[in-house]
Amino acid sequence: MISLRQRKIVFASLLAIIVAAVAYSIYESQDWPVPETAKRVQNPIQSSAAGLASARAVYLDKCATCHGETGKGDGPEADSYYPHPASLAEASRMEGKSDGELFYRITNGRRPMPAFRKRLSDEQRWQLVLLIRTFANLDTPVRAPAPAPPR
Repeated sequence: MISLRQRKIVFASLLAIIVAAVAYSIYESQDWPVPETAKRVQNPIQSSAAGLASARAVYLDKCATCHGETGKGDGPEADSYYPHPASLAEASRMEGKSDGELFYRITNGRRPMPAFRKRLSDEQRWQLVLLIRTFANLDTPVRAPAPAPPR
């Protein structure tokens, strides 16, 4: 038979686990803060058809399993994570995000999203920012390739 002392210990342990789970849930559901200095960083990459194609390949390899092929947060693994991956296709959500903010989030990640600082080059991450803008129809104009120099 379990003694009164053992029951109190079990009760206190369960209570501590419940409190920790609630606190973690509240912490994870909070907004994803980005430093103001990061928000002000300008994208040094100009949009181009080749850059977007390159970014698309990286996106499909690294991001689409969670965010979905068109950025709607509906990838095949999306339901496995909490919080669920954000929809990158919602113009109302994306309009208020600067390129620097998106770059910061891709670079640093936040559970369950991994950080890509060491997995992708700066150029690849900036190109992803440009690609993500296209999902919400917020793409910057694609520049035509420069004409080849005369021979």
